[in-house]
Amino acid sequence: MILEVAILDVKSGQEVGFERAFAQAQGIIASMKGYINHQLQKCLEKDSRYLLLVNWDTLEDHTEGFRGSEEYQEWKRLLHHFYDPFPEVDHYTNTLISSFPPE
Repeated sequence: MILEVAILDVKSGQEVGFERAFAQAQGIIASMKGYINHQLQKCLEKDSRYLLLVNWDTLEDHTEGFRGSEEYQEWKRLLHHFYDPFPEVDHYTNTLISSFPPE
């Protein structure tokens, strides 16, 4: 499993429109092969910043499957015009799994 991390800076004053568009767009990503789950978090210190976290089965499910799909074109149409600057996306894998309290 990999974690996609994107910091989304939305144009000031367009936060409500972005959140409405994301509510529509999340159904697109959730329907894709390899999708596990996602979270969209709003920054407390910067009103127009969001953090998107998406878990995928594999890196290729995101970079090739989703981004290479027709559905991605609709995702772009709904969301990409809100961003300034365009977000950088990174991918992470678990290096340590812990359980607290220790078993």
